[in-house]
Amino acid sequence: MQPLAERLRPQTLDDYIGQKHLVGEGAVIRRMIEQKRISSFILWGPPGVGKTTLAGIIAKTLDVPFYTLSAVTSGVKDVREVIERAKNANFFGSMRGGTSPILFIDEIHRFSKSQQDSLLGAVEQGIVTLIGATTENPSFEVIRPLLSRSQVYVLKSLEKDDLLGLLDHALHTDPFLKERSIDVQETTAMMRYSGGDARKFLNILELVTETSSVINDAIVTETLQQNPLAYDKDGEMHYDIISAFIKSIRGSDPDAAIYYLARMIEGGEDPLFIARRLVISASEDIGLANPNALLLANAAFDTVSKIGMPEGRIPLAEATVYLATSPKSNSAYEAINSALQYVGETGNLPVPLHLRNAPTKLMKQLGYGKEYKYAHAYEGNFVEQQFLPDDAKNARFWHPQDNPSENKLNERMAKLWGNRFED
Repeated sequence: MQPLAERLRPQTLDDYIGQKHLVGEGAVIRRMIEQKRISSFILWGPPGVGKTTLAGIIAKTLDVPFYTLSAVTSGVKDVREVIERAKNANFFGSMRGGTSPILFIDEIHRFSKSQQDSLLGAVEQGIVTLIGATTENPSFEVIRPLLSRSQVYVLKSLEKDDLLGLLDHALHTDPFLKERSIDVQETTAMMRYSGGDARKFLNILELVTETSSVINDAIVTETLQQNPLAYDKDGEMHYDIISAFIKSIRGSDPDAAIYYLARMIEGGEDPLFIARRLVISASEDIGLANPNALLLANAAFDTVSKIGMPEGRIPLAEATVYLATSPKSNSAYEAINSALQYVGETGNLPVPLHLRNAPTKLMKQLGYGKEYKYAHAYEGNFVEQQFLPDDAKNARFWHPQDNPSENKLNERMAKLWGNRFED
């Protein structure tokens, strides 16, 4: 007996659930199918949102040869064999202006560069029409020449209404479930555990109904025991969540920052990766507005290194809330970026002679270190002199921002340097 998810796999667009922006009335992929003219495209989305199902619907709807490869089990040899079969079918020559044979590649992101290269000629010449499916960002995983020959369509996680419609469809059309009186009392846990994944949602439904005729949150939670969060430490979600985490800190939202911290911890993220990002944020986003932030972030990193998890979640949370609620300044970050750009544009400007090191007699004779003024020998430990190279002597890189810490710093510098820091 097939699993429930396979028994309910849609066979037509009318049965297809979700992705209305692609297959709804007048949407781009529906128009292609209705006109029976498919161009090469890549379906990008999380697991269980209908990528393979949509390819299967296209195969059943269009009267064209349809070849399927899995990037997990196929190599360059398999790709070339399929391309040769498409040529030998002589379909392309007899149907000019129509759709050429379709090659569907599941998990195309797992193809190596050489495997993807083997597709280029056939796609470019129209020998095959490529449909790829991937859970990873094609911008990173698909070679640019192949990407330029294909349109990318983004599939979204199924929404609550989509999953409720799927539940109703399953209970009323599946030959086994429709014979039973299933009492659906609550669906919150099913929604949470499935995470917008239709396959996972149906697997949960099947698992629960094997032992119970009632569906509620308590029964679902007891049956599943745990929440297998969708979190790929090497995939795009890893980058999306850490990006949201840092931007929440930068935007001074401690609740959002703690939420994304919890997502990473629950998903099994390396705690030291999180701690390193906190150290970076303390330097880049809080900076001189609160220099203590860097000390606390470093302390959190050291503490997590020593005690590990799960206790390490506490210093991570402490540092996260502290950084999110701290005043913000990126003046040091902007200063180094500005200086690096200036150095790149101006090259190796000579260091003023009076600042140069003079370890040898010859260097002293050439004026190295001559007339250097030792600041501590002067009142207030300051004496005005030129430190920047001659061609850069009027350059400004650090511009203080409006916060108590940097205002105080700027006042001190204005007293020392006058007009240079009075802006």
